[in-house]
Amino acid sequence: MATRLTSVDTVHAEGSWLFTATDDRGETVEVTLVPCGDGVEAWVNRCTHEDQRLDRGEGIGAVLRDGGIVCPKHGSVFDACDGGCENGPAAGSTLLSVQVSVNRGDVFLTDDDYEFDHQGGRDDDEGPSSTSHLRF
Repeated sequence: MATRLTSVDTVHAEGSWLFTATDDRGETVEVTLVPCGDGVEAWVNRCTHEDQRLDRGEGIGAVLRDGGIVCPKHGSVFDACDGGCENGPAAGSTLLSVQVSVNRGDVFLTDDDYEFDHQGGRDDDEGPSSTSHLRF
């Protein structure tokens, strides 16, 4: 069954829209929706060159330039519509696509390999944490 994610208008207004899904192996995966013509495309939120997030979420989103998604680490640019890259360290590679469909302006996750989990990125705690009880 298809899951409604957001609207095409929202993706175009915000520049990108990030969500988290569970893949068919049970792993959580970030997916970014980006404008493509009058519609949208969905890509796994990782550069093909290194394990680098493309859509940063939290109001930053994906950096888009001239119809492409820019990797913030090395500057490779992926075509927002076909996922291909022709420059930088990721040249010759293609982003992993996630199937979505549009119906009456709404975007639906239709890829049988992914199940919608929540809007936004994974809740990984990748930064340092402290359990110290010292007070200053």
